[in-house]
Amino acid sequence: MAAEFTRGPIEGVVVTPLARNVDERGCLVETFRSDTLPAGLLPSMSYLSLTEPGIARGPHEHRQQTDMFAFPGPGNFRIVLWDNRVGSPTAGSRMVVFGGADAPLSVIVPPGVVHAYRNLSRAERGLTLNYPDRLYAGPGKRDPVDEIRHEVEGDRFFADFLGL
Repeated sequence: MAAEFTRGPIEGVVVTPLARNVDERGCLVETFRSDTLPAGLLPSMSYLSLTEPGIARGPHEHRQQTDMFAFPGPGNFRIVLWDNRVGSPTAGSRMVVFGGADAPLSVIVPPGVVHAYRNLSRAERGLTLNYPDRLYAGPGKRDPVDEIRHEVEGDRFFADFLGL
């Protein structure tokens, strides 16, 4: 049985195109500015990840953490989000956006929104930056990790979620 999702926006998810400033030296992309963030969102750390061609990361969600991803390139990604929050006005909604080298963007993902992304590039690693508002495993990495992982090998629901 295929999973059923409602297409549409998800309350609290913010997708913002990123401007690429290019000159003879290369390019510069502002991945976020504090003066354009939603009120109260304060990043606590940052990390980058390189994702091999064709590989997916996620799906997972956080109980308390808001993720603030930037997909500036290299690589192009299919980003899938699903509102798993009980009582949310957009509960059950699913969004798919594309970002990366061809369309740099940032995506703010609130707690309770399941998210995953796949590098669509055929031969190029994809770069992703994240500026979450919580420290991974808390101060000194002594707390439980705020993450609910949904990767289940062969699970049709999540294969549908990722659009496989």
